[in-house]
Order: sequence, then C-alpha cells, then structure tokens
Amino acid sequence: MDILWQYQFRIILLGDSTVGKSSLLKRFTDGVYSDVADPTVGVDFYARSLEIEPGVKIKLQLWDTAGQERFRSITTSYYRNSVGGLLVFDLTNRKSFEHVRDWHREVSEHVLPHRMVFILIGHKSDLGGDRKVTRDEAERLAAALGVRYMETSAKCNSNVDRAFELLTRDVYELMKAGEIAARDGWDGVKSGFNGKILLPAEEEAERERKCQC
Repeated sequence: MDILWQYQFRIILLGDSTVGKSSLLKRFTDGVYSDVADPTVGVDFYARSLEIEPGVKIKLQLWDTAGQERFRSITTSYYRNSVGGLLVFDLTNRKSFEHVRDWHREVSEHVLPHRMVFILIGHKSDLGGDRKVTRDEAERLAAALGVRYMETSAKCNSNVDRAFELLTRDVYELMKAGEIAARDGWDGVKSGFNGKILLPAEEEAERERKCQC
C-alpha cells in the first residue's frame, strides 16, 4: 500500500475579520479565488498535502477561524491543538495590523505548554495603491515577535503556496531538531504510516540490523 503521508500538521489562520484568511485557504487548497466571500462562522476546515522533501509528505489540516469577537470562545478551543499559525493582516487595513500583537499574545497563552510556530502575513499585496502598512513596519513587528514576514495576494496568487510551504518546513525542521514532537492527547502533530523519517542515525541502523527480512 502506498504511504499517503508521514506526518500531519494542524495549522490555524488567525486575524481580524475580512483580512482574507478564507481567500488564502481557498487559493492554496483549491487553486481558486472569489471576490465574494461570506464571513467565516466559527471554524472552517481545509486540507492539502505537501512533499516537503523527497519521500516526505506532510498532510496539512488547515483551520480557518472567525475574526469576529463573538466567535472567540469557539475558536480558542482550536488554538491548543495547532502546531503552526499564520498571523494574517490586511495591508490596506491599519487596525488589522495593530491587532496582530493581540492575536499573537492570545494564542501563545492558550497553547502552553506546547509551542506554536508563526509566520506573519501581510495580505492583499495587489492593492498597493491603498496600502496603509509599510513593509518596514511589518518587518519590525515580525522581528519583535520572532517570526518570518511575507506579503501575499490570493487574488494574484502571489506567495500563497510559499507561505504555507515555509511554515510547514519550519515546523518540520523543529521536529528534526527535537524541539517539536508528536504527543498523546495533542493533535498539533501526528505520525502517519511511516515513523522512520526523523529517527536518529544510530537508532535507524539498529532497526536495520534487527530486521533482516
């Protein structure tokens, strides 16, 4: 039987309402863009697999959270079981940028003692003439939070795949370094059908010696 995936990562998108979280996910998972999008009610679910390196396929569970305050009690329950987060703001909406620190702080508090890997996303880069946040400002915020920064456009399909790929790779590299691991009772990372990918060389060699089939 073919191996479908070695690991599953749960990724959550965070940010104010109307910043374009749903558009990013639909572009990434379905390759489509629509100018008309109803606000997310509670949480929506998407999925896609990435081959992060030859022979290593990562299944992404992608959760689109509602940005409205009235849904916050629903969405916070999803923070704890996520290993990665895209902090999304609208480059044409100054308030959505100013709220990024609040989102980061709220999520970081809820995921303890686990760790979440973030990337800061300035979305709607196609609307350059209406821009309200400079790249320098966004990069300074990213540096202060200790995260990467990237500008995307779901409409133009600019950097969308790259954003998700970088976040997935960052999580994967932390797994290889032993800083993130699958744990019972936590859905942020799950092992698939093949658990040998990240075994230390000595343990892998020992397994090969024991298995002479």
